[in-house]
Formats: sequence, C-alpha cells, structure tokens
Amino acid sequence: MIHPHTELQFISERIGYGVVATKLIPKGTITWALDKLDRIFTPEQVRSMDSMYQQVLDTYTYRNPEGNYILCWDNARFINHSSNSNCITTAYEFEIAVRDIHPGEQLTDDYGYLNLEEPFEVVPEEGSKRTIIYPDDLIRYYHIWDEQLLQAFPKIQQVEQPLFKILEAPIREQAIHIATGKEKMNSILSCYYPIHGRINGEAGLIEKRSPSITYPF
Repeated sequence: MIHPHTELQFISERIGYGVVATKLIPKGTITWALDKLDRIFTPEQVRSMDSMYQQVLDTYTYRNPEGNYILCWDNARFINHSSNSNCITTAYEFEIAVRDIHPGEQLTDDYGYLNLEEPFEVVPEEGSKRTIIYPDDLIRYYHIWDEQLLQAFPKIQQVEQPLFKILEAPIREQAIHIATGKEKMNSILSCYYPIHGRINGEAGLIEKRSPSITYPF
C-alpha cells in the first residue's frame, strides 16, 4: 500500500505517470508496505500465462528474494526509478523515505534493488554516473543503501506513520527495536534474488560490510 499523502500524476511523455507527494513526507516515514491485496505470482504461474499478461507483469512487478513476482494493487506500481531515490526498500517488506519528500516531488525507487531480469538504460542524474541499471546492482550498491537506511530508521517513531498499522505485529516490533537501537538492522542485501539461486555463487562480488548491520550471508 502506498502512502496516503500521494497521488498519480502525468510526469512527461518520456516517463509517463508517476507517484507524487501531496504533503510533506518526512525522512523516516514508511512510504509503502506490502499488504494483503498485493498479488504474488510464482515464476511457474507467470510462464503459464498469455503473453499479454506477461507483458503487464514485466512492466509493473518486482521480484522478492524467493524469485516470486509482486504486483502492487494500487498506485505503488507507478513509482519511477531514480539513481538517487528518495525511498529505499528494507528487509522487512516496507519502504522508507531516506530524506524529506516535499509536496509535488515524485516518490522514487532505485530499480537496482528490485531484482530486474534485464538491464535497462537510464538518463544520468546529478550525483550519479550510472547509465545502465543491472539485475545484480544490489550486490554493487547495497552498502550505500544500508547506510542511508540506518540514518532514516531512528526517525520511524518521530514522524507520522499512517502505514504502520498494516505491518504484521512482529515487523512493527522489529522496526521499533531497530529504530531505538535494541536490534541491528538486516541488510537490504537480504532482498536479493541470486541469479544462480544462492548467494554463494556471487559472494566474491560482496566486498563492503557495515559493523552496524546484521548481514544475512
């Protein structure tokens, strides 16, 4: 479920539609959470579908760590890519604002952590040299995203959280423990769906670690 202080707007001919903040969404706000209306499709289900449905799922889904396809039922599926995104996913099936998002500003994700199946080209943005987003970008940039999340998590209890109530009780408790320093945050790397079915095959690419994070691998 997408944050209620957002709406769908036409951005441009090139980009199409995007999700825009209608009020200030402060750093530390949960901007999206997986809910009971979101659809989950296994790879086998997707392969058995007509190509028309496969094209829709290819456009509007992301893949979770199990390799399943997640289709958001609401405007969350229209969130666009940015190589300097203001929202970042977590290991807890919700996303968090890593800086203040002002009224009229798009909510953005970095598609590099959504387990893409194919690379895609993007226009370079200020502060980033990335021109292609790759399926294994999580392995390249997880440490950067982890550090941004660590800076945002402590604010979870300091800002309005309209989506907090839809989180499962254990996730709510875990989020509070991380925010208050009682528990280490799991790395965003745990969201990675390994190309070969296991992280060990790509472990040589993982170089950086933060002492503030509990890594799953």
